[in-house]
Amino acid sequence: MQTTAALPQFDDPYALTDGQIAKFQQNGHILLPQVARREAIADWRPVINAAAYRHNRETRKMEDRDTYGKAFLQIMNLWEVDEHVRRFVTARRFARIAASLLGVPRVRLYHDQALYKEPGGGYTPWHQDQFYWPLDTPATITMWMPLIDIPAEMGMLTFASGSHRKGMLENIEISDNSEAVLDRYVRENKFDVVRPEFMHAGDATWHSGWTLHHAPGNASTDTTREVMTIIYFADGARVTAPVNDFQEADRQRWLCGIAPGQAADSPLNPLLG
Repeated sequence: MQTTAALPQFDDPYALTDGQIAKFQQNGHILLPQVARREAIADWRPVINAAAYRHNRETRKMEDRDTYGKAFLQIMNLWEVDEHVRRFVTARRFARIAASLLGVPRVRLYHDQALYKEPGGGYTPWHQDQFYWPLDTPATITMWMPLIDIPAEMGMLTFASGSHRKGMLENIEISDNSEAVLDRYVRENKFDVVRPEFMHAGDATWHSGWTLHHAPGNASTDTTREVMTIIYFADGARVTAPVNDFQEADRQRWLCGIAPGQAADSPLNPLLG
């Protein structure tokens, strides 16, 4: 494995256009090609995989898991426990893209997570990420970057365009119930449902915290869908009073227990970019 210093770094700017920014703000999501070059991700992949599998705590057989557990292996905040992954998660290029898409000067890290959908893995139900986040701003965004080339049938992220403008829709966690309730909402409101047909390693989708999204299962391939995600929010955001138990858990874990009304700037939320 390469040392951190020898790994490709992502400090130089990405050529983001005004049109791409406008498209993101209109739709609540966008695919940006080669945010990291495929060759660079090929170097980073074994580093991220090693950290993800070392810290993975899911040991149940697929048939013994619930819908959430079948959807993916979820290994969170690798930047805290692996000095190599820390350099990836805090990369200046990624943070600058996040800030530009949101239209804000600077962003802070919320947390990272490896989302690995195993062969035979189930679908990811419709949900809104920000249901889990006790933050007072809609200026939140997730980068979703595959570490390998992935076709749609491997579990491609799928978006309801424009749904972010509705804000919080239901106080409902990722579950079979959220799939049923929010699928009906998507159909009733006639959102355009879109997804890439293929993504190369190093491409990245970006979506707002309120954008409805889901993903099919990985039932027809024998390859794990390896995806690394990083979540950002606008600098200056404040913590809100949690409206569900999940937000309280997030307030304690990712925001270090900061009281509602205070700035969301714990040691786990460094200023990036």
